[in-house]
Amino acid sequence: MAMQLTQNREPDSPVIPDRLYFKIGDVARICGLETYVLRFWETQFPQLKPNKSGSGQRLYRRHDVELALRVKHLVRDEGYTLAGARQVLEQGHRRQAPQPVPQRDPQSSLPLLVTGSVEPPSGQAMDDVATTIAHARAELREIASLLASPEPQPPRRRSRLALVSSASGSLFPSS
Repeated sequence: MAMQLTQNREPDSPVIPDRLYFKIGDVARICGLETYVLRFWETQFPQLKPNKSGSGQRLYRRHDVELALRVKHLVRDEGYTLAGARQVLEQGHRRQAPQPVPQRDPQSSLPLLVTGSVEPPSGQAMDDVATTIAHARAELREIASLLASPEPQPPRRRSRLALVSSASGSLFPSS
């Protein structure tokens, strides 16, 4: 019987059960590590952040288990240091992040930035982005000129108390 592999899995990677949460002992068995190694990796990799139950037990999600397997592969198989593995994971995370695509707000002339689509913007969209950037630059120049002015305008002071004419002799003047 031939074994079929998904495109993302390597031939040696363990099967991760289809569960919502995994205890630290389960993750240690899946990854072939000791629990103290996983706890240490939590301090070294900010992406590896399991939830904690009410009793303080670590509850890993599937993406946490996959991340632990990835770290193990980088450190043990590819020979990275922990700092190098952290750098590889951060660079990979930046590359996989969806790029914002400008879309028009129906109530405004300015585009909105919405993530989700990774298609390159068309020529018209690039013109819209350039126009938006030009408007933002003009506003920033105006703000910078206001901040750089030699004599800032003092704020207007408003009287906190209403003036009462002494001729009426009463604290509650009649209208």
